[in-house]
Amino acid sequence: MYKYCVPVYAIVLAAGEGTRMQSTRPKPLHIICGQEMIIHVIGALHELQLKKTVIVVGHAAKKVTEVVTKQAPTWAHVSFAEQKVQRGTGDATIVGLASVDAAVGATSEVSDTSTIIVMPGDTPLLKASTISTLVNEHQNSNNAATVLTAFVDAPSGYGRIVRAKDDRILKVVEERDASPEIKSIHEINTSIYAFRRDLLGPALRRISNNNSQSEYYLTDAIEVLASMGHQVGSHTAPASEVVGVNDRWQLAMAERELRSRTNTAWLKSGVTMFDPQQTFIDVTVKIGKDVTLLPGTILQGLTEIGDDCEIGPNTRLINTVVGAGSRVEATTSKDSKIGKKAIVGPFANLQPGSVVSDEAITGSFYDVSQ
Repeated sequence: MYKYCVPVYAIVLAAGEGTRMQSTRPKPLHIICGQEMIIHVIGALHELQLKKTVIVVGHAAKKVTEVVTKQAPTWAHVSFAEQKVQRGTGDATIVGLASVDAAVGATSEVSDTSTIIVMPGDTPLLKASTISTLVNEHQNSNNAATVLTAFVDAPSGYGRIVRAKDDRILKVVEERDASPEIKSIHEINTSIYAFRRDLLGPALRRISNNNSQSEYYLTDAIEVLASMGHQVGSHTAPASEVVGVNDRWQLAMAERELRSRTNTAWLKSGVTMFDPQQTFIDVTVKIGKDVTLLPGTILQGLTEIGDDCEIGPNTRLINTVVGAGSRVEATTSKDSKIGKKAIVGPFANLQPGSVVSDEAITGSFYDVSQ
């Protein structure tokens, strides 16, 4: 973990409605691998030693605030700021920055050159190491701003990075405002930035909504800083980490990628899977040593699997604790507890509150209730 030169604050933009999700659920609260998307985003900040994380809410603000308050880790020091009218990412950042400034106050503990991370609430695949490296490069280079960029084969829909001949970043141009020449650029803006606090506010005050959407774009702050002669740097991330989730297809693709990462981590820690592509594990699940997971196993919620267990095939466990040495086959279980060295199934159905004793053996079509 890096030791940062100056304090770090984060602003997470989560005010949008997300109409392309075609859902009554607010976009930041859609679930990926058992956890709300915005909680994954906050989790990517855990190496930054944050002083404060401001979540800018807007659409369904109460719902988003309730979930994040309950689920966010304490180290993130989360607070909320509401963008009452959605007028673009630039305006949302102004709202978030005002909340940061109010928290900082006039204390001598925090320098004006503190780092402000600004990022969207819909990039659940971002890794902590990537955002940590971005901040480290930003501070060591004394940049006014550092943009996280990526190179993609099909950049349609993304803002493009426009550079000078000496490779300096000049501006970011949104797709809808881009000329054919700019649209041919394959380096994209990920909407993840590190800013110097004392320069971000003045830059935001100089942006306008003179664009096709009549919105205040945060990207325009990059052009403002560059035109004033300030140094704007960049760090390149793998495209697979920084894709946003704007519709159900992208949600499914993010789920696939995160499940692959999760399964890989468990395999490396000593869990056996006969077929990882047919094994589904939420990020909230805990698994012991020498556990075997057979095809069709689905582990969800706060499920905990003890050492030396065999689970599956075709088993779904939700918020279920399984004691060491147990065998659970073709079983559905929710909010239940299975003792040590028990044999459950096939075709058992454990209702909420069920308890299977140590060394118990269930028969076929066994329905257990409290």
